[in-house]
Amino acid sequence: MPDICIFKRIEKKYFITTEKYEKLLALLGDRIKLDRFGKHTICNIYLDTENFLLIRNSIDAKVYKEKLRLRSYGTPSDDDHVFLEIKKKYRGVVYKRRVVLSHAQAMEYLRGGEKPENSQIMDEIDYAMKFYRPDPAVVLCYEREAFKVKDYPNVRMTFDTNVRYRTDDLLLSDGSAGKSIIPPDAVLLEIKTDGAMPLFISFALSSLEIFPSSFSKYATAYRDMCAEEKQKIKERENTYA
Repeated sequence: MPDICIFKRIEKKYFITTEKYEKLLALLGDRIKLDRFGKHTICNIYLDTENFLLIRNSIDAKVYKEKLRLRSYGTPSDDDHVFLEIKKKYRGVVYKRRVVLSHAQAMEYLRGGEKPENSQIMDEIDYAMKFYRPDPAVVLCYEREAFKVKDYPNVRMTFDTNVRYRTDDLLLSDGSAGKSIIPPDAVLLEIKTDGAMPLFISFALSSLEIFPSSFSKYATAYRDMCAEEKQKIKERENTYA
């Protein structure tokens, strides 16, 4: 179970096909290795206001972005560890702070309960919760392969597939089902560094013509939700025309 609670890093995203994913792994060979979490399912509850202020601000922002979420690795039971996180991005640098709670503690807090612990990170999250007063808005899940990079302890590579979301059953304990928002043969690669990219990774990306791409899972889910709502409005208008 991940136990680091403070992150400061650069995250580069690349939207690739499964074919390029396989070629990239072959090129990198034994210089990368599955980390101790290996292949796993990540499930998130994104917290937002009734009018989705947080994700709308994130989409519109040029300099500063902020998100609140509850994350689990797999479908949690009450006693399993989950991570209550605040994620900020300022001028391209990602700052993530999180507390480790039991699933039962986290849900009690999200329902309006008292802070489950006293710590600087919990105080920061609690301030944001009281400022925005968000509720569970979207459950977003995906399959992840996480790799560490030999000789570069501050570099990590993750490959995400089958990104899906739902806006009902907003509980992590309800499983990972949802509507897919990326093509079946798509892979979202993220390279997380302290700012320096190993040359052999840069060469591998260049040789396969893999270039950075702007992609936010939650923003993509939000845009899909908006498109569905517009379609429903259009259908209602046609019904009563």
